[in-house]
Amino acid sequence: MSLPASEDSPERSAQQAPPAEPPTSAEPGTPPSAGEVPSTRTGTAFKTLIAGAVVLILLLVFILENTESVKIAYFGAGFHLPLGVALLLAAIGGALLAGILGTARILQLRRHLRRRL
Repeated sequence: MSLPASEDSPERSAQQAPPAEPPTSAEPGTPPSAGEVPSTRTGTAFKTLIAGAVVLILLLVFILENTESVKIAYFGAGFHLPLGVALLLAAIGGALLAGILGTARILQLRRHLRRRL
C-alpha cells in the first residue's frame, strides 16, 4: 500500500491546477478581442441618426395619410389644418411642455442638493 503524495508538492499541484480560461468579460481599459468591435461616440451618433431618420419617415407617412382638413379652435382663434399636421403639432406641444417641466424639476433638485452640501 502506497501513501498519497502530500498536496503541497510541486508535481501534484501542477497536475491538478485547472486550465486557465480566457476572461468572459473585458475589463475597462483592456483592448477588445479579435471578434469584438468597440463602441464609439461616432457609432452611437450614427445609430441615433438612423433611428431619427426612420421616425421622420414614419411621421411623413402619417401626415400624408391623414390629409383630411379639420377645424381647430384654440383660445378663440379658429383655423383649418390637415388632421396629421394638427396631431403632430399637438404631440410636439406636449413634448415641449413635458421637457420644460422636467427641466424645471431637475434645476430645482440641483439647487436643493447644493444647499444641503
